[in-house]
Amino acid sequence: MNRPLADELRPRTLDEVVGQAHILGQRGLLRRLIESGSVPNLIFYGPSGTGKTTVANIVADRTARTFRKINATSGSTADIRDVIAERGTLMAQNGTLLYIDEIQYFSKKQQQTLLEYIEDGSIRLVASTTENPFFYVYGAILSRSTVFEFKPVAREDALPAIVRAVAILERRNGLTCKAESGVWEHVAQSCGGDVRKALNAVEVLFGTGRVIDGTIAITLEDAVTAGQRSAMRYDRGGDEHYDILSALQKSIRGSDPDAALHYLARLLEAGDMLSACRRLLVIASEDVGLAYPQAAVIVKACCDNARELGLPEAQLPLSQAVLLLATAPKSNSTLAINKARADIASGKAYGFPRALQNVHADGADASPGTGDTIGHFNAKYLYPHDFPNHWTPQQYLPDSIKGAKYYEYGDNKTEQSAKAYWDAVMAQHNTNL
Repeated sequence: MNRPLADELRPRTLDEVVGQAHILGQRGLLRRLIESGSVPNLIFYGPSGTGKTTVANIVADRTARTFRKINATSGSTADIRDVIAERGTLMAQNGTLLYIDEIQYFSKKQQQTLLEYIEDGSIRLVASTTENPFFYVYGAILSRSTVFEFKPVAREDALPAIVRAVAILERRNGLTCKAESGVWEHVAQSCGGDVRKALNAVEVLFGTGRVIDGTIAITLEDAVTAGQRSAMRYDRGGDEHYDILSALQKSIRGSDPDAALHYLARLLEAGDMLSACRRLLVIASEDVGLAYPQAAVIVKACCDNARELGLPEAQLPLSQAVLLLATAPKSNSTLAINKARADIASGKAYGFPRALQNVHADGADASPGTGDTIGHFNAKYLYPHDFPNHWTPQQYLPDSIKGAKYYEYGDNKTEQSAKAYWDAVMAQHNTNL
């Protein structure tokens, strides 16, 4: 039975590892650590198929320690205890190098089990995770480890691995491969930075190609079919979900409609229309805001239309919303609410100005003051509609934060028009004094 192609092609040396030049190049820090033979506790962080397990195996080959591996998706505390029990025995005379794959699936308590032995050096830990380790790895272990990020493999780096895979399959099957122009370049591009996916696609193409007189024909059409949606990296509960939403908002905030459409397309390709709608509604108020107040209304209508239509038609109103927001003037003056909430949270703000309290503030015998439309009366309250321009000076903030300034007019046409209006009102008031 043939070994899986990805396993047969797994690099045995650092020079054979695909990509990751930023940490495994000739002067890369991780490479120098491994070659020094003195490997600290390591955490490898990055998407699948980028070489984390491969490098962990190379680390194991470079150390005299006994190598043990646990996959946290199926491993248990008992597996950890078995590794701990080997300490000081003939099974682990020089200590243990423990590789935990997908460590994010171990609970905090399970990770804590290792802490004492990592601390005394009897166990050297190498762990990998597809999620952000600063969220999923126990802090005490994280502080005793060096984190290296593995990045998606670029097309030009994946292509040599694909060529080697083709050569192996030709030898294995006794065939000569004749591929249409652009086939392997497409496979390298469509794998989305995951070399394992690329190698799986090569196996699929060899398994389905037409064989005539010892030659297997691989068509570009088949390569496109094999690579459909394979470049998508998306997990609604994982980092990729929030990375795409963050990139969408920052692209709109930066007024780049092309990038904004790209990230919207990635969300929709993954079928996540609702997350796109929610984020667009936030952006309408957070990043466009009072520079174009109607944006919130239009975006709400577009999102309602999208929910009513469903995919694929929903892409049209959502595209409309994205383009509107990306090309609209920008203002973040609505973030003034954060300053107001900070004063509340700090305990600075309490109570009310006497004039703003309900009628009970001055007691039942108080003489009537100016009333609002509901008929309430407060002797100290000045009813703005009774004054020119419907405004008169009056304290509205509590005494404890009297004079606090949260809102600043944005430098856009809409807010500057409002500022000019109120400047004129106040100037007229001061003239009449």
